[in-house]
Amino acid sequence: MGKRKHNSAEQRKEAQKTQYFAKLNNAPTSPRKMRLLADMIRGVEVNRALAMLRFSTKEASVRLEKLLRSAISNWEQKTEKKAEDGNLYVSAISVDSARMLKRLRTAPQGRGYRIRKRSHHVTLFVDSKTINENQE
Repeated sequence: MGKRKHNSAEQRKEAQKTQYFAKLNNAPTSPRKMRLLADMIRGVEVNRALAMLRFSTKEASVRLEKLLRSAISNWEQKTEKKAEDGNLYVSAISVDSARMLKRLRTAPQGRGYRIRKRSHHVTLFVDSKTINENQE
């Protein structure tokens, strides 16, 4: 590995030590369905977001709730504090499309219609609010 590449890798590792996140890869629902929930909890305090996901009727909310709990656990391990002590909130969440399974459905007159079974990746970041952010 070259020196420049090594230095940039070290900088990336240092930056990740101060970020608290969890990732969900290849979840088998369409990205649009997950984005509806992601938009709902973006920027919201963690306990409120968990309550919103728990009482949501959408099927994707179960996966997102589990992911949020994982991000909270990662924050607790890195900072060695309890989540109740910190003023945690969902700082960023992104939903990207992942692999797509392509299937054929039989159609009239010898044709075939394409079915695209979509999946997605979710990356969820949590952070604690500082006193300076509360004053602004």
